Amino acid sequence: MAFNLNTSNGSDEPEVLMDINTTPLIDVMLVLLVMLIITIPIQLHSVNLAMPVGVPPTNQIKPDIIQIDIDASSVVYWQGSAVSAEELDAKMKAIGQQSSQSEVHIRPNKDARYAVFANVLASSKRMGLTKIAVIGAEQFVR
Repeated sequence: MAFNLNTSNGSDEPEVLMDINTTPLIDVMLVLLVMLIITIPIQLHSVNLAMPVGVPPTNQIKPDIIQIDIDASSVVYWQGSAVSAEELDAKMKAIGQQSSQSEVHIRPNKDARYAVFANVLASSKRMGLTKIAVIGAEQFVR
């Protein structure tokens, strides 16, 4: 171990020059480099997806759209005519038993009671309808 003793300042005590020890810094950098090399291959794995193969059919038949409206006084309309709860269930059951189901668009008014809307939605699910859309949310956008 060598020290550079410099006595040029005019005093009898020698001046010790000390350098920063970079060995621990190099050790930490090597550990980080090794960790980086180990973890990079783990992050590059791809996810395999089963994508459809072939040409999509061009003659798709668009399903009929059934419009169910709920007005501000919570009256339910099927395609524009007012219906009772029993008539609504009967019509939904008939639609649910078809081989190609129609799309059901439920459009509640913002002032309608939530219980009526929830009943219509629960009835549609109970009768086996799978293509249901709630539309009319644009009335809430300002």
